[in-house]
Amino acid sequence: MDQLSPQVYKEITLPIDIDSSEKFSQYKDPSALVSTKWLEENLGRPGLVLLESDEDVLLYQTGHIPTALKIDWHTDLNDQVTRDYIDGAGFSKVFSRLGINREDTIVLYGDKSNWWAAYTFWVFKLFGHEDVRLLDGGRDKWTSEGRELTKEEPKPVASSYPVIERNDEALRAFRDDVVSHFGKPLIDVRSPEEYAGDRLTAPGYPDEGASRAGHIPSAASVPWSKACKEDQTFKDLAGLQEVYLKGAKLEGHSDVIAYCRIGERSSHTWFVLKYLLGIETVRNYDGSWSEWGSLVKAPIALGSEPGPVPQLV
Repeated sequence: MDQLSPQVYKEITLPIDIDSSEKFSQYKDPSALVSTKWLEENLGRPGLVLLESDEDVLLYQTGHIPTALKIDWHTDLNDQVTRDYIDGAGFSKVFSRLGINREDTIVLYGDKSNWWAAYTFWVFKLFGHEDVRLLDGGRDKWTSEGRELTKEEPKPVASSYPVIERNDEALRAFRDDVVSHFGKPLIDVRSPEEYAGDRLTAPGYPDEGASRAGHIPSAASVPWSKACKEDQTFKDLAGLQEVYLKGAKLEGHSDVIAYCRIGERSSHTWFVLKYLLGIETVRNYDGSWSEWGSLVKAPIALGSEPGPVPQLV
């Protein structure tokens, strides 16, 4: 397979029309979302690939949206030895197995208000796939409306997806990037209890993954769920501006880093900040608290206030 740079595909014309709903037209990139109505009307359309990405990796087998293929973020997207994502050859292998072509439109959806679908979206963008969209409201929205589910699993014809060099620089932050970012906006999207240091991981999950609790000093607490309405869809533009531009004081800022525990919840916020609000540079620190909370001598703040910007020697 030919090895190509993501930049080669920057000017691809979207092969399938966007969802032109009034709500989406308010956002910076209206092409990044589709509604359940749009998806139902476009199911099975040539060039449209529907992928389900869940935290509960067994959920797909219990019933999924017709034509949807399963992508397992544990085994399909993660390197099985190093804590990292698959390389270009691995990505090519996964997409070729799923029958995906470089020019295809991919619609992602999943459980947990699209936590893992947004995570998968972010990884796809590290490889520069141009046309990727999220189903607004995810699996919960689709099922709550009584729309069709099936247990029939599609059998895609294998494709020859090119080997693309993964580009981490623009969308991914590492520990040293966070340190050099001090003084600019950091967003902690975890629960208030995790942020304050009362627990190490999300409520309802076992305490694991980090040696210490708390948050990165100067980071603002904006739980990922503040971006969503009760039906799991995203708030309209005015609602998001109230949460992030005003509440988190991101108005006028063009460089933001978001983090959580391992990068899944912060991918959701990354999507909101970049595609819905249009902040120019947004990076996801996927090492997140599982890395920072175990670093020797890393500065940590406790309580509900951000704390001062660390002064590192």
